[in-house]
Amino acid sequence: MAKGKQKQGRGRAAEPISVRVAGGLAELVPDRDRPRGRTLLIDGAPQSHVDLDDPAHLDFSYQRRLGHIADLVAPPGKPLQVVHLGGGAFTLARYIAATRPRSTQQIVEIDAPLVQFIRAELPLEPGWRIRVRGTDAREGLARIPDGWADLIIADVFSGARTPAHLTSTEFVTDVRRALRPGGHYAANLADGPPLAHLKAQIATVRTVFPELCLTADPAVLRGRRFGNAVLLASDHELPIAELTRRAATDPHQGRVEHGRPLLDFTGGAEPVTDASARPSPAPPPSVFE
Repeated sequence: MAKGKQKQGRGRAAEPISVRVAGGLAELVPDRDRPRGRTLLIDGAPQSHVDLDDPAHLDFSYQRRLGHIADLVAPPGKPLQVVHLGGGAFTLARYIAATRPRSTQQIVEIDAPLVQFIRAELPLEPGWRIRVRGTDAREGLARIPDGWADLIIADVFSGARTPAHLTSTEFVTDVRRALRPGGHYAANLADGPPLAHLKAQIATVRTVFPELCLTADPAVLRGRRFGNAVLLASDHELPIAELTRRAATDPHQGRVEHGRPLLDFTGGAEPVTDASARPSPAPPPSVFE
């Protein structure tokens, strides 16, 4: 049962609530600026933000970058078939349901108690075509029919680290199998100096997809701090110009790398295989202070 839960009376501010899930202590913390906004933390690490009054609102920088991708992979308003590897608080699924009605989405989330917690405290709209599968991300991906998805989003963290088996060429090959021709793969990656994990992931995805770009805070790309980077890949030309414009005008400005600069950034890193895969690095404690 969730700890600290109180009924919200008239004039009483919402209280944080928490519950033990498979991944640790899950907390929903109220947003002071948004009456029905909540931030999900797992063991103190911020994971997602949701505003039940405005599901199209994306608070975290990396989620806005993923939102830009969802906006640009097809004409505005066109329904999409989307696979979300990693559930969190279902933020991106809510965003796509709100901005692209009639989209069909599948969320793959292994942490069943977390799913139950989010469904109870931050329920999905009944009319949204969102299915949640309680299984490992790679196992769930294997069940997606060939060529089914327009967009696959990987945002999987266990203890603030991406599991090793979701970092390999074999994994990315199965992502491409599940995408239709012209479909897009977007991955939320976290790394810090010397960015060895991030560079290896670019090299890994490049072995499967011919078109890639990377969006991140310039300080992260320069190796000055730990942070998130969003990698986008496809077998078709990417919307680089519009992604660059949106990243540059975000509240927390981002930079887009592609083509030769992205290749130079990768610096000869070797692709990762199942045999050599390791989890992404753990963030330093200062990230959450």
